[in-house]
Amino acid sequence: QVQLVESGGGLVQAGDSLRLSCTASGRTLDSYVMGWFRQAPGKDREIVAAIRWREGTTYYADSVKDRFTISREGAKNTVFLQMNSLKPDDTAVYYCAAAFRLRDGIPTGRYGYNNWGQGTQVTVSS
Repeated sequence: QVQLVESGGGLVQAGDSLRLSCTASGRTLDSYVMGWFRQAPGKDREIVAAIRWREGTTYYADSVKDRFTISREGAKNTVFLQMNSLKPDDTAVYYCAAAFRLRDGIPTGRYGYNNWGQGTQVTVSS
């Protein structure tokens, strides 16, 4: 099991930036994909971005491309989500997730991940 702890959420205005952090413990992450998901009230949990820890290959949802950047820092076992040009539609609880994956590719559905953080609220006011 991988334990995940997120931080960095908050209340911001449209156009502002936030950086979320997720620190993992319990496993080395070389064979993991780390993802950020979000869930707004009344909506399904959706993927925002993901990164293959070893190679650094990334995936972004269309809705956040060119605004959000996912990255990792190996020494700290931490994955980041830099969110720029935030919009009210980005308001949601953001979850960090980890998927053990030996084969190629990045899972984009929530059921591809079996380790989850507790979530951090991001609220963007207009």
